[in-house]
Amino acid sequence: MVAIVDYGVGNLFSLRSSLAAIGEEAVVTGDAARLRAADRLILPGVGAFGDAAARLRQSGLDQALLEEARSGKPLLGICLGMQLLLQRSFEYGTHQGLGLIAGSVVPIAPAIPPDYKVPHIGWNALDFPSRRSLHPLFRGLRPGGCVYFVHSYYAAGCESNTIATTEYGADLTAAIALENVCGVQFHPEKSGGLGLTILKNFCKL
Repeated sequence: MVAIVDYGVGNLFSLRSSLAAIGEEAVVTGDAARLRAADRLILPGVGAFGDAAARLRQSGLDQALLEEARSGKPLLGICLGMQLLLQRSFEYGTHQGLGLIAGSVVPIAPAIPPDYKVPHIGWNALDFPSRRSLHPLFRGLRPGGCVYFVHSYYAAGCESNTIATTEYGADLTAAIALENVCGVQFHPEKSGGLGLTILKNFCKL
């Protein structure tokens, strides 16, 4: 069973519908005991990093996620959920993340040409770093497949754990992974068949 973490932030029910479409049992829950009982965890998220991090801590779910991730349970962060896996964010101040993967969340704007719009919204192609073998999350995929992004900040300083990038006036981090913990900046639940393939692959980790 996959547990989708409900901490008041995220596109929870479309994600659950996507998992149902690939035949995976999923529950949306804010109960730490149910997170511990699940086989896999998905941390979604939309909105501001600071608010989301505060909600996680106030609920106590941050500790449950840290314990389960450190036990080896597969954990997937999506969009803001991916950013929360990192050490810190500089979105409207400085905020601490879960620290499961080294790196920081920084604004897109200084990294891209001034005529590019922020937020970055829409379909963009994935590329996979040539220096490493394809991560199991992307099994069966080829570079150039498009997924759906909505973000104004991106993950930086995590190059050694970057498993996919996307080009938007600059190479931006599209996905990260370290052992059983992985994250995608895009929304697989809004990315058609390719997104469903990624969710299927996660459910086999």
